[in-house]
Amino acid sequence: MTWRTLSSAPHRLFFLSGATQAVLSVSWWACDLSARYAGIFPKMDWLIPSVWIHAFLMIYGFFPFFIFGFLMTAAPNWVNGKKVERAHYVPAFLLMSIGIALFYLAILAVKTAIAISVIVYLSGWLAGGLSLLKIVVVSRAQNKVHAYIVVGNVFMGWVGGILYLLWLFTGNPVLLHGSLTMGIWLFLLPIFLSVSHRMIPFFSSAVLPGYEPRRPYGPLFILLGGMAAHAALEMLNEVGYLWMADLPMAIVAFHLSWLWEIRRSFDVRLLAMLHIAFSWLGISMTLYAVQSLAHFASTESVLGMAPLHALTIGYFSSMVIAMVTRVTLGHSGGALKADNITWIIFIVFQSTAFFRIIGDAPFRDASYFYILAAIVWLGCFGTWNLKHVAIYWKPRSDGKPG
Repeated sequence: MTWRTLSSAPHRLFFLSGATQAVLSVSWWACDLSARYAGIFPKMDWLIPSVWIHAFLMIYGFFPFFIFGFLMTAAPNWVNGKKVERAHYVPAFLLMSIGIALFYLAILAVKTAIAISVIVYLSGWLAGGLSLLKIVVVSRAQNKVHAYIVVGNVFMGWVGGILYLLWLFTGNPVLLHGSLTMGIWLFLLPIFLSVSHRMIPFFSSAVLPGYEPRRPYGPLFILLGGMAAHAALEMLNEVGYLWMADLPMAIVAFHLSWLWEIRRSFDVRLLAMLHIAFSWLGISMTLYAVQSLAHFASTESVLGMAPLHALTIGYFSSMVIAMVTRVTLGHSGGALKADNITWIIFIVFQSTAFFRIIGDAPFRDASYFYILAAIVWLGCFGTWNLKHVAIYWKPRSDGKPG
């Protein structure tokens, strides 16, 4: 591995850290779950509750590496702008990687150390976000809708990270609640949706004969509005009324799956992975609506954290595997084809979401499905890493730069 090759393109650096985080963050969580539910390991007394460590690692410490790697590669192309300069993406990568590494060490030290690690991490995040914003702003492209949405929500995520930092200092639960709500509904979901809206029709038209790419803005803005409404209602603890935002989002998400011709996507495995991942958005919003209606009727929770994990594992994490696989292959000079191993990894990974959803079922010992979901996650991401990660420090097979 040479640093020059690894740092020759932003996706190489950020995807490598993201792939590492996919294993490290869930390995830590699997050990914690095993200690609490199975007694395999002695219970650890973390400085802050392990569930909030897990929340930070998954929302703010895992997905952002893939988001920055993708956006720094794709967003300049969306607006016909300049590429992100090495002098900008390398410092952002180093600060974020150092910050998240320090976080793992700090959770066994003192809260001040945790806060310092988050500050370092968010400094890299800010640097990366500003570099993207500059490219989009100075571009003379006429249509910059998707670019502004994703870059704007990168900064919303940064604000959510700041709220987490403030919670570390104050212990105020309102700040923590705000951080987690912003992280899901005003950062991750708007970005994953906008990237899906931009890229799924494009990739479909590239490989399916006679495919007409459709990107209607109406459904996009309805979904974005629904996310904002959900975030507001959740912050107000009006759980019984979330269905008013979630049910329309479910309908629109299923409509987009149909509009983008999910059935035809199975002719090309690499494309089908993107469509399958997106289908989880409609499923998760349906579960959220059912949960909210149950609260509206009786104030009881019937699905627990199942809707959240249908969204974060089913949609977000499946889309990471699908999109990152395509970008990794496309920017390595190799064939854009999901071979049998990659396809099996993706299909098996879908059971991670199912197992985690079952873990919130109202029957005895369902919590063991938490551990099973973590094991399947690690098996899938571990195998994916073994197969693809070496690409990041090797030159492109076609001799092209990047």
